[in-house]
Amino acid sequence: MPYLDDLFSLNNKVALVTGAARGNGKTISEALLRSGATVVLVDILKKELTLTVKSFLNQNLDAFEFNCDITNTNQISKLCNFVKKKFGKLDILINNAGVSFPHTTIDYPDKLWEKTYQVNLKAPFNLSKEFAKIMKKQRTGGVIINITSLNAELAFPDNPSYQAFKGALKQLTKSLALDFSKYGIRVNCIGPGYFTTKMTEKSWNDKKKRKQRENRTVMKRWGIARDLHGAVVFLSSDASSYITGQDIYIDGGLLIKGID
Repeated sequence: MPYLDDLFSLNNKVALVTGAARGNGKTISEALLRSGATVVLVDILKKELTLTVKSFLNQNLDAFEFNCDITNTNQISKLCNFVKKKFGKLDILINNAGVSFPHTTIDYPDKLWEKTYQVNLKAPFNLSKEFAKIMKKQRTGGVIINITSLNAELAFPDNPSYQAFKGALKQLTKSLALDFSKYGIRVNCIGPGYFTTKMTEKSWNDKKKRKQRENRTVMKRWGIARDLHGAVVFLSSDASSYITGQDIYIDGGLLIKGID
């Protein structure tokens, strides 16, 4: 099916994924790589990042690593310079990195609020600004995808900072889509439901909570890695060339379910 192959192909595209050493970031990177893109995997976790990149290189996938603290603007500048010198362009930016610090809301610590803000909202904004400048200059447009969460839509107990900044990231996506459209840059967000990652391992390991979360979805299961692949490739490719400012939730139908 040559037509569909061309429509969804990411051949000759350069992508960058933050929080790529493990979890959904690793999964997203794999989807892009297997669709033909060259991918720069970015993470603060150096050892895990190196192992992940090596695993992709061993499969003859075109992966590069860059160890970076995305809350540090000097390191973001170094990352941008690396991309410009190495590739001369960036076609796809995936703002995936995120942190979550559950704590009782009534005495939620300022330091946890600030850390969540730095990683989950400020860093995606700074990365989007800097890489949009590269995308603007290359005159071929680009794609930015922000990874949000069910928490952008639903309230969960005792994690106010995560919910506040994932909700803010969703709205930032719409703002960037509006302001970057003149440069041919499309900006959308993907909100994963329950997937087995480091962030959700406590819920997964608790059989009662695992079952509760399964039952909240209409598909009665947790997400698996490949469930993310389609939406990531779709929004990164020409198949979505007229889509911007939108949210896609990959949640097994959790958000549509009313009262049983």
